[in-house]
Amino acid sequence: MVEKTTETDKESSLGDELHALEMEMRHLKETIGAQRDELENMSFEREEAVQKVLAISADEIKQLRDTAGALRDGLEDLRFEKEEAVQGAVQRSADEIKQLKDTATALRDSLDDLSFEKSQAVQAAVAHSADEIKQLKETAQALRSMI
Repeated sequence: MVEKTTETDKESSLGDELHALEMEMRHLKETIGAQRDELENMSFEREEAVQKVLAISADEIKQLRDTAGALRDGLEDLRFEKEEAVQGAVQRSADEIKQLKDTATALRDSLDDLSFEKSQAVQAAVAHSADEIKQLKETAQALRSMI
């Protein structure tokens, strides 16, 4: 009977070992499953973080492009306004030059007219004086003849 007990003890011991091994195996499978789940979560969180960073970068790139476009448009507007101002200044200068030339021409014509009128007035005065001198001489001659 000692041998049967030993055999039963051996079987019981083997059963206990088997049970312990099965429990350890189940525990290891659960641990592996938990670690797999944790690894998947970490992978998902990492992928989510990467997507978030990519979205932030894409948004920042879009904002920078929009800013660059707005600055480019602003520069074009300033360039256009500058060209318009320069053209306006050139046109005003050309108009002023034309007006000054027209004024100079009108003054020159007026001066020529005044010079001609003065010359005619001088000639008329000289002719009138000559006529008056002639008349005075004739009158003086007639008065001498009467004496």
